Amino acid sequence: MYRLLRAPLRPVTYSRWLHLCVPLLLLAIWMFVVPEWPWGPMLLVLPFGLVPWVRLAEGLQAQFLLTPYDRGQAEGAISLAPSAHWSDRWRTVLWLETRMVIAIGAVGATVWMPAMSVELVATALGHSLDPDPLAPFIPESRWVAALLAPVPLVVLMVVVVLLGELITAAATRLLSPSAAERLSALEERTEQLLERTRIARELHDSIGHALTVAVVQAGAARAAGDPAFTDRALCAIEETGRAALEDLERVLGVLRESGQPPSQRPTLAEADRLLESARASGSEVDAQLIGPLDKLPGPVTREGYRILQEALTNVLRHCGPVPVRVRVEMAGDRLDLEVTNALPERPGLTLGGGSGLRGIRERAALLGGEAETGVYEGGWRVRARLPLERIR
Repeated sequence: MYRLLRAPLRPVTYSRWLHLCVPLLLLAIWMFVVPEWPWGPMLLVLPFGLVPWVRLAEGLQAQFLLTPYDRGQAEGAISLAPSAHWSDRWRTVLWLETRMVIAIGAVGATVWMPAMSVELVATALGHSLDPDPLAPFIPESRWVAALLAPVPLVVLMVVVVLLGELITAAATRLLSPSAAERLSALEERTEQLLERTRIARELHDSIGHALTVAVVQAGAARAAGDPAFTDRALCAIEETGRAALEDLERVLGVLRESGQPPSQRPTLAEADRLLESARASGSEVDAQLIGPLDKLPGPVTREGYRILQEALTNVLRHCGPVPVRVRVEMAGDRLDLEVTNALPERPGLTLGGGSGLRGIRERAALLGGEAETGVYEGGWRVRARLPLERIR
């Protein structure tokens, strides 16, 4: 009841009324041309409903006038696509017929209810219209006519509101996205979310690694007080920063949807760059790179590089320049990657938290592999196994 009382104040009530009046334009033109066959438009809409683009036009009109609050939403209640299957076409035909029938009731009320109010007012004033088709429904008493004069307008508003709700319900039923369209929209949304997650991981791993190396190198150079060491540290910072800028430019290119990225994502064939960066930060890195890493499938070698990068970044960030053992091996049907480091005796050292380790596990899971992180033989170990067979 409260919703019905608020209806005259809602703009959507009048946009729905306008939507109900539009089909009667066709009927008015038809009656002007062929007045002896008033039901012609009911048959005329049948072939139009089978045209695929009619569903798109009806969907746009229905969303704009019936459900304006859905505009701009990716998953609205009304489809904005042409008919892709015969089931969609027949639903469009049924929608056109339903819309025509409801429109006749709405326009009939729009014409006759105000006319009745005018007739009641005229009777209350002691006049009568000529001709008077509503005379059988008008009371003879002037006082009764005066009291009943607003009633037809109230009835008109109720009819417009109820028929507006009815046509909206019919639209959301007959013009709603099909199962195939919903699945396609869901897949597109999933791809967007995955892409956003991947970009977030890329930024975290690349920029985080660059900043960590820069901070560690700068601190070590200041503490050493050796011009030669400072020069090497500055070179390492420059190289790491340049690589991070390339990664940032590539990610921003993806965000701008500007086509091909300006540079390709790094691979395990460039793992020496990460190892040298860690060594330049003061860590003793014992590395074993086994197998033809340049032959790895693209997804495996790119994600493997990021896993190695994040593992080394975590070592420098949380443990400092401690000894690190790196082992990357292409073994048969999988790639084994292991990074082990000593744990310093530092008060307040926290282990196992942060988004970096979670990103490592997510990268491995996306390729159908697994990653383990945790304390191992008095140190810290990151181990990942990435399958190769299902990627080829």
